[in-house]
Amino acid sequence: MATNTSLEERLAAVEAAIAELQNQVATPQPTNWLQQITGSFKDEPAFEEVLAYGRAIRQGDESILKAPDEA
Repeated sequence: MATNTSLEERLAAVEAAIAELQNQVATPQPTNWLQQITGSFKDEPAFEEVLAYGRAIRQGDESILKAPDEA
């Protein structure tokens, strides 16, 4: 802040900032959980494998779930 700003003006600015922060904390913003996680598994080989399992099950190929010695 500029050195010629009065103490009262500086204090008023700090109080306004604190009031705004308190308002943000008191009224949580609605969050869309799906938007928060979208893309978080990008380029993750294990996630690609999970998608492949799900695709196989939806297409009726549940043999993918069996252990090798059960097949």
